[in-house]
Amino acid sequence: MQSLLIFLGLIAFFIIALALWNAAQRRKGNVKENDPTPSIVDEGCCGAHEVCEKDSLIAAFTKEPEYFDDEELDTYQGKDAALYTEPEAEEFREVFYSMLDEEKPRWIRSLQMRGIDLPNQIKDEVLMVINDLRRKKVHA
Repeated sequence: MQSLLIFLGLIAFFIIALALWNAAQRRKGNVKENDPTPSIVDEGCCGAHEVCEKDSLIAAFTKEPEYFDDEELDTYQGKDAALYTEPEAEEFREVFYSMLDEEKPRWIRSLQMRGIDLPNQIKDEVLMVINDLRRKKVHA
């Protein structure tokens, strides 16, 4: 009987210690609970948003946006993404498909820094291409 109590006491001790350790890890930010965002360990990005934070980290410290021969898009600064006409969306599409694949995430970041929203008409298309590029990079 006494050995059973000691055994149960040890089990209770380890359960409490594990719970305290988990709580400490959560406070430190090492454990993410209920995080709906999947992650790719090697790249640090799930691809579920327009621009990967990893691609943007260096650009975030840059005060001036990078231009990709797209100065004409500055006229759309502050325009709501839902208000673009099809010809205006086509301007963005032309610029996007004329640049090198490795420049595309930086171009999206540049637009954000310049206060230019992507037209809703091409957001899914751009996201699909960027995600595909990241998948190729991960599996390369």
